[in-house]
Order: sequence, then structure tokens, then C-alpha cells
Amino acid sequence: MLNKNSTLTLHTGRTMPVMGLGTWQLTQDTTETVAYAMDIGYRLIDTSSDYGTQPGIGVAFKSSTVKRNELFIVTKVEETDDTYHRALSSLEELDMDYVDLLLIHRPPLVGAGEDLWEGLIKARSEGLTRDIGVSNYSIDLIETLIAKSGETPAVNQIEWSPFGYSQEMYDYYEDNQIIIQAYSPLTRTNRIDDVTLNQIAQKYSKSPAQILIRWNLQRGTCPIPKANQKNHVEENINVFDFEINNEDMGTLNNLNEHYSALGSLAYV
Repeated sequence: MLNKNSTLTLHTGRTMPVMGLGTWQLTQDTTETVAYAMDIGYRLIDTSSDYGTQPGIGVAFKSSTVKRNELFIVTKVEETDDTYHRALSSLEELDMDYVDLLLIHRPPLVGAGEDLWEGLIKARSEGLTRDIGVSNYSIDLIETLIAKSGETPAVNQIEWSPFGYSQEMYDYYEDNQIIIQAYSPLTRTNRIDDVTLNQIAQKYSKSPAQILIRWNLQRGTCPIPKANQKNHVEENINVFDFEINNEDMGTLNNLNEHYSALGSLAYV
């Protein structure tokens, strides 16, 4: 059965924790929140060069007893960046020698960002990151990157919940061994009052948020819910003591209406 130490295996052979902490908009309490999250078992921390949270994450890590090889750091470069130099500046902010996963945050307005991808490949070759991937990419854009470079992204970080996902994307990733990392898995609380979701939550004596996270875990995607209150940080990781049965998983799957808290799913 899944537990907080469970991992997903990337196509490169390296492993990644099954869930993590998102830090978007966590600029006020980054260090305290991340330190608490690591204390209670989080081992994947997601950030970006434009979140403003990288320095606080670095301070939290330095003050913790967690070893670097036990922690999985994800960061991103922007579509207008020189990716290699942005990777270097992110490492300086984090006060780390490498990150575990470096992503293109979103595709450029034109094209698939082949130059950005080549910059990530260079960063990996020089040891600045262990693995590389993308975020907010469609299947077509990923196929373009693969055709150009011969390199398949290890991860695509996309908005993903029972209310908004793509079965076509899911099947493609299973076939190509790309892991889906789910941001906004809690729909930014916009769908947390859904009647069906709450009925299932009551059945398992769990919160709706915990059901949304557990749905992701059981589908093999990696949820990275954001939380800036200790009780929510704790609630989100307390999802390993139950399992949603097949019937209820089917009910949750059928909630899909391609809903997006951002207005539209970038990959559909």
C-alpha cells in the first residue's frame, strides 16, 4: 500500500516522491511552512524562479535534519529565459548544488521551445539538475521536443483533478513513461463543495481535499497541493491510511468536465 515514503520511477530510472508541497504564493511564510512540511514527511518541494520562494526553501533545508539526497527539489525556468543561466541563478537562490527536476514553466507563444529544451539538456549534462521536463505542455508540443532532440521529458506538470483532466493525455503518458505532476489538484478550493465529492469524503471519514489528493495518488499521478497553514500541510499528507475503492474511483473519474481553476486546461 502507498505510504508517504513511496516513490514513482521516472523513465530515466531515478525516483520521485509520490506527492509534494507546492509553494506558489507562499512568499510570506516560506521558510516556516517548508520546514514544517519536511518535519512531517514531505520530501518533494515544488518551486519556480518566479515564485519568490526559492531563498526561503534554501533556508528551511539548511535548518533541517533532512539530507540533500532525501529531498526532491523541482524548479522551473520561464519561457523568456536563457534556461541555462536561469538554472544557475535558481541554484544560487536555493543555495544548492543541483535540483532534482528542472522544467520549462510553460511553452512560448510560438513553437515548442526547442531552444529552451536544449538549455535544459545542457544544464543536466553539467550536473545542475538530475532530470528535465516541462509544464503546461500539450501532447503535440511534447512530440515536437522529442522529434527535435531525441529527449523525452521525464515529467509534465499540469493542472489535474477529477473535475479537469484528459484521458488521452493520461494514456499517452502511460505509453511514453512520462509522469504527470498535478498542480492545483484541489481546484484552488473552487470545487471543494461538490456534492458527489463530499459524499465520498464522508464515506471514508476524510476531507474533500484528502479525497482529491488520494484520487491522484491512486491514478499514479504526483499531486503537489499548495498549503500555507500548518493544519492544511498536515491534512494534505494524511492520505496514506485509506484507499478509495474501484466504484468510487469510477465515480470521481466521471466528474471530469475539463474544469480549470485558471480558465482552461493548457494541454487540452
